[in-house]
Amino acid sequence: MRFGRSLSWIDLSASRPLVADDLPFHHYTLRHRTTAWVSRNLFDRFTYTVRHGLICGMKRKGGLGWMPSWLTRGVGTPEESFWRGLALEGLVIYDIGAFHGILTLFFAAHGARVIAYEPNGGNHARLIENISLNGLTNVQVRKLGVGAAPGSGTLHFSPEMAGGGSLRPNGIATMSQSIRITTLDHDIAAASLPAPDLIKIDIEGWELEALEGMQATLDAHHPVLFLEMHGETMREKKTKASAIVAFLGSAGYTDIVHVETGRPIAPGNETAAAEGHLYCVCPTNTSSAPSKTSSES
Repeated sequence: MRFGRSLSWIDLSASRPLVADDLPFHHYTLRHRTTAWVSRNLFDRFTYTVRHGLICGMKRKGGLGWMPSWLTRGVGTPEESFWRGLALEGLVIYDIGAFHGILTLFFAAHGARVIAYEPNGGNHARLIENISLNGLTNVQVRKLGVGAAPGSGTLHFSPEMAGGGSLRPNGIATMSQSIRITTLDHDIAAASLPAPDLIKIDIEGWELEALEGMQATLDAHHPVLFLEMHGETMREKKTKASAIVAFLGSAGYTDIVHVETGRPIAPGNETAAAEGHLYCVCPTNTSSAPSKTSSES
């Protein structure tokens, strides 16, 4: 009884916010998982013309882009609207975490050249296939993970959600494969790749490590950055967001905007960036930043 009485009501109520922040974060909704299962198991082998979204009119395998927009709720996400509002003409764009290539195809259709990174074997094959289906010649694909140091690792993922692979095992991963890892600084030099104007990074929680491995590139070229925020719990997402904002500030990226809300992000309100995407510009090199177009929706 004395053990039970020591757990006072005050102690429990004080801990509730911490417990909530430590609960596993649900990255994929039931609708998302159902769509992925239907796509992979029923329609994966078919080639079709995409009917909505950023790559409307382009050819693709995978996904349900063949469905009419009214069946897919047809309303563009803030991320999609943001991309539509950027003038990408003439830019060299790096797509780190390309998956099946929706953004890779979009970048290739609007930019000058695209360097895409995708280490997962199945995703890499589908990415190559989708590029070929559209006859794109301005895309170079690298079958590599991007991190803070060159090496190797084990990628863990679920076959139903293969875009959510991580180097750290999680509760939904049922498959794994060995991958090679590079840093962007190393790969640009080793493969004689062009200097980036814009870098998009979506690698399931390893965004900070990728940034650390491109320090020389950031210092030399100040590319615009587009980052997706990840984390297994809300506490981890907030911690990662704070670390990323601190790193960006030290690298001169003080013009940071939360894409979903349009809110400026600076030291002191980093946790507002825990969910969604960040668009980051180094003010010393604003001349190379993609401008907003009048067609922004």
